Amino acid sequence: MSAIITDQLRILNAKNFVSSATTSSNSYYAFIGLPNATEYDANWDKNPPAPKDSFDDENDYWDSIIALKKINSEDVKQVIRKVSWQSGITYDMYRHKISRDNLSLPSQATNLYSANYYIVNSEYKVYICIHNGADPENPEGRPSLDEPTFVDLEPRPAGTSGDGYIWKYLYTISPSDIIKFDGINYIPVPKNWGEDSSTSIIKENAKTSTQIKNIIIRSRGDNLGSPGIYSNVPIKGDGTGAEATIVINDNFQVESITVSNGGSGYTYASVDIESSDISTTEVGFSSPLFEVVIPPVGGHGYDIYRELGAYNVLVYSRVENDLENPDFILGNQVARFGILKNPIAYGSEEILNEDKVSAVYAIKLSGNFQDAEYTSDSLITQTISTGTTAIGKVISYDSNTGVLKYWQDRTLYGFNFDGTDNLNPTYGFQNISFTSSPGTGGNLSIVGDQYSLSIDTSFGSESSPASSTTINNKTYYLGQEFVEGLSNPEVKKHSGDIIYVDNRPSITRSQNQKEDIKVILQF
Repeated sequence: MSAIITDQLRILNAKNFVSSATTSSNSYYAFIGLPNATEYDANWDKNPPAPKDSFDDENDYWDSIIALKKINSEDVKQVIRKVSWQSGITYDMYRHKISRDNLSLPSQATNLYSANYYIVNSEYKVYICIHNGADPENPEGRPSLDEPTFVDLEPRPAGTSGDGYIWKYLYTISPSDIIKFDGINYIPVPKNWGEDSSTSIIKENAKTSTQIKNIIIRSRGDNLGSPGIYSNVPIKGDGTGAEATIVINDNFQVESITVSNGGSGYTYASVDIESSDISTTEVGFSSPLFEVVIPPVGGHGYDIYRELGAYNVLVYSRVENDLENPDFILGNQVARFGILKNPIAYGSEEILNEDKVSAVYAIKLSGNFQDAEYTSDSLITQTISTGTTAIGKVISYDSNTGVLKYWQDRTLYGFNFDGTDNLNPTYGFQNISFTSSPGTGGNLSIVGDQYSLSIDTSFGSESSPASSTTINNKTYYLGQEFVEGLSNPEVKKHSGDIIYVDNRPSITRSQNQKEDIKVILQF
């Protein structure tokens, strides 16, 4: 049995995702992570491995998340392929019959949404091509010479070159959307089509204007009626009221055909020349052939998502360094980006709703921390008690504040600090945490290379957590709350759903750096 899931389901899924991501009952976050990708794979930066989709891999992704940035309602939009207008290019036109048995011309697309039947111009105005100049002598259409720039509601030519193109204005991409959503391959479509003043006019016009807009001449015919203009030629089908005007030239052939009344209610139609004076009984008579193009349901501009095939969604997030909330680390690398739905705030059961949060642990060191150098990705340990040691990897170290951020992932399982390959069950995945109050006989030192510094157990308390420190009359904001020198992540690990993962070559984050993260979700 043959079956198909139609593009309309994809468009519906894209709409539903945008609705889910923009409602106040959900929280979506972009995340960065994996500070030492080359330890996972020596060839990572040359050829990042494809992410895997399993519960086990999801746990691994969580282990390496560094920080999260909230995705706001204006950061998510449905997008379509970007087809830019260029002079001299022959574009497809909208046709309702495009399929693998009826290819679009000239692109040879097997479905409407793969055809180049709309464009965005240099002013970020979007138009649909109603007619591309196709005729019997140019069955694939003609090069477009006039860039459309008008904002008229009804379709019309863009200029005076006579290229044969008829364009229909749809919408203009706003400046804010250009910054966030315009790219090499995609452009956004407006959200909530028809619900604001600029798009409601287009939608209302689609409902009230005549329906059929275009008839293509496939054959001009021969030995037709007398040359001249033939008006009120009926268009028959399952709708009512449509009529055409046909011009017969001196060669007794069809010179042109235009829709004089688009009627309404058509899902199929044909030009009824037999009821006009065009048809004759002369020897050598052959009937012209026309293709009546049926607009989408509601007319052109009524449902922009259906008309343009908006089954992709672009999610935008900008990562900027913030001195007052330094959750995104500096100096180390990141090689993974992703999207997370409804994570839980640490220490609660509430859905996270902060703008930016840290997903890593941190330690506030005491002593001569200004001279210490904890190299990114190096190991740190703490003896908790005799035979029990916590171990972690350095994500970043700020020698100005003595704050060391670290992570503990599954690669530490069985690690032996003396460098041997012997499995040691007191390390790694027994979830041994660093502590400000080790047991009797424990060593409170944090060990990394030649440095041995203690945890600043006086920094913050349960009743009054510390989130900043003042050194030499300068206040440093830490982005996390510390209790007795230790800070937990601001997000509960392994909560919510990781819905997108992207492995990339490593990049090193610096103070002046910003990352524009643009994720295309294809439905």
